[in-house]
Amino acid sequence: MSRKDRKNKNQQLSAAQIAAQAEAMEEAEIQKAFEQGITTLRDLISPSSIEIHADYFRLGTKYGRTLYVYGYPRSLYTGWLSPLINIDEVLDISMFIYPVDTTIVMKNLQKKVTQLEASISVNSEKGKIRDPELEAAIGDAEELRDQLQVGAEKFFRFGLYVTLWADSLDELGFVQRKIETLFGQQMVFSKVASSQQEQGMNSCMPQCTDQLLIRRNMNTGAISTSFPFTSADLTQEKGILYGINMHNNGLVIFDRFSLENANMVVFAKSGSGKSFTVKLEALRSMMVGTEVLIIDPENEYQRLCDAVGGSYIRLSLNSDVRINPFDLPKVVDAEDANDALRANLVTLHGLFRLMLSSGTSNKTSSANTVIAPALTPNEEADLDQALIDTYARAGITSDPLTHQSTPPTIANLYDTLLHMGGTGPNLAQRLRKYTTGTFAGIFSQQSNIDINNQMVVFNIRDLEDELRPVAMYIVLSHIWNIVRAQQKRRLLIVDEAWQLMEYEDSANFLFSLAKRARKYYLGLTTITQDVEDFMSSKMGRAIVANSSMQILLKQSSSAVDVLSDVFKLTEEEKKRLSNFPVGQGLFFAGQNHVHIQVIASETEEGLITTNPVQQQTQQQNQQ
Repeated sequence: MSRKDRKNKNQQLSAAQIAAQAEAMEEAEIQKAFEQGITTLRDLISPSSIEIHADYFRLGTKYGRTLYVYGYPRSLYTGWLSPLINIDEVLDISMFIYPVDTTIVMKNLQKKVTQLEASISVNSEKGKIRDPELEAAIGDAEELRDQLQVGAEKFFRFGLYVTLWADSLDELGFVQRKIETLFGQQMVFSKVASSQQEQGMNSCMPQCTDQLLIRRNMNTGAISTSFPFTSADLTQEKGILYGINMHNNGLVIFDRFSLENANMVVFAKSGSGKSFTVKLEALRSMMVGTEVLIIDPENEYQRLCDAVGGSYIRLSLNSDVRINPFDLPKVVDAEDANDALRANLVTLHGLFRLMLSSGTSNKTSSANTVIAPALTPNEEADLDQALIDTYARAGITSDPLTHQSTPPTIANLYDTLLHMGGTGPNLAQRLRKYTTGTFAGIFSQQSNIDINNQMVVFNIRDLEDELRPVAMYIVLSHIWNIVRAQQKRRLLIVDEAWQLMEYEDSANFLFSLAKRARKYYLGLTTITQDVEDFMSSKMGRAIVANSSMQILLKQSSSAVDVLSDVFKLTEEEKKRLSNFPVGQGLFFAGQNHVHIQVIASETEEGLITTNPVQQQTQQQNQQ
C-alpha cells in the first residue's frame, strides 16, 4: 500500500472515532438529563432552601439557632440536663466527648497547682486577705490529681451544643430565653454561635461532626451527670394516680401491690400535705376495690369516711364502742388456726406490758434500749399462766375446735390474777383501773363492732394521752385478727405512728405487721412527722426496710440528714427536701424514685382537705 493510501485510511479511522465519541457524549448528556429528572431520597428530605445569617439560619420555612455552653458551675448534680431534655420545645442536642491522656492531664494539673500556690504566696507577701476562690481551686485540683493517679477518674473534653427550632424569629427568641433561663438556674452559661450558625447547625446534625470545637475539661464524675436518659418513669398499666412526675410531666400511675410488699411509709413535717396524700391514695384505691382501714388520732378522716359511706368508729371512755383484746381470729388456714391462741397470747403479753407500765417506764430511748422493764421475770411468768388459765376457764384451749367459744375479758383476767399466788394479786391491783377504775368499759367487755365496710375509721382523738398507745395497739390487734380471717386486698393506715414507736412492745407489734402483711394481701401505710425519733428506733428503721414504697414530703432541716443517710439521697435531693412546696416530694417505689407533685380534682380536694381556710370557704359556698 502506498503512503497516500495509508494516509487516507488513517483519516477515515479518525473521523469514525470522532463520530463515536460524539455519539457517546450525546448519550451521556441524555442520561444525565434523565437522571436529573429522577426524584431521589435526598430530594425528598432536603429543604427547599437554606439561608445562613449571623445569629440564626432558615431551613425551608423553619427558623433555627444554635447555642453552645461555655461555662459550668463548680459542681454538677445528677440529672441537671433533665429539664432541658424534657422541655416541651423542639430541640436538637449534641454532646461531644473526647478522651484525654491521663499523663498529659497530670502534667497540666501540676503546673496549675504550682501557679495557684504561687499566687497565694504572692498575695500573702503583699499582705492581701486570703482568696477563697484560689484555695477552692487548689483543693479541687489536688483532689482530681489523687483520683487520676489511682485510676478512679479519667479526663475528657466535653462539648455541648443546642439547636432551637421555631416557626418565626419572635418564637425563636422566646425559646432561646426559655433555654437560657433553664441553664441560668443551674449556673450553666450559654451563648449564641455568632457568625457560626452553619457550623452549629452541622454540629447538631446526626453526622458526628464537631465543627464548633468549643469544649470544656471535665472528669468522669462531671461527665456522668450529663447522661441524657435521666427521666425516671413510674407509670404502669394498672394502678392509681399518685401525681405528676416533675421530671417529665408524666403521670405517676402505680399499683403498690405489684411490689415485693405493699407497705408504705410517709415522712413529712406538719402542714406539708402528708394526710392529704394518704387520703387521696385511700379514696382512689377504693375505686379499684381495695378496702381501707384507718387509725385516726386527730379526727382528720371523718369527712372522707362520711362521703364514701364508710364506718366511723369513735373510741372514747364515754362512747358505747367496745373492743375485747381477748378475741381470737376466725382463721380458715389450718396452720394459722393451730397457732391462733399462741399468737394471741404473745400479742396480749405485749399489750399488758404496755397497760401495766407506769408513765414512761417502758419507753425506748434514742439508743434503742429499754429504760426500765414494765414487768419483772416473775410477773411475766405469772401473767403468762394467768392468761392461759383465763382462756381455759372460758373453754378455750389450743384445740381449734374450742376457738368458737365466747372469749374471756380483762375482767376475767383480773379475777384470775386476784386469786392466784405469787405476784398475781399485785398485777390485779395494777390492772384494776381497766376493769372497775378510770379506764373501765372500753376494753373490758365483749366486742360490739363489726367491720363490714369498704372504709372503716377508728378515731382515738378523744382518748386520754395515757390510753392512746393502748388503744392503737388493741385496734391494730383487732384489725389483724380480721385480716387473717378473710384475705382481701386491704390498706391499713396508721397515722401519727410515732406514738406507737415510743414503746418497745407496740413498736415490735407494728414491725410484726409490716413483716407479715404481704402474706395476707395487706398494705401497711405508716405516717409520721417525728422523723428523728422514728428513725432512731431500731424497729422504726426495720419498718422502713420492710416497706417497698416511701413518700418523702417537705422535711425539717434536722430530719433531712437522717433521711439522706437512710435513702442515699444526692446533694440536690437533700437541698430540695427541705424546700419542697406543699404537695411536692420524692416518691420511692422499689429501686426507682421521682420528684412528684400530688394533685387532686376539685371534688377530691373538697373531701380530703384539712386546710381551715379551704374548709371555711367550702362551708360558705354551701350556705
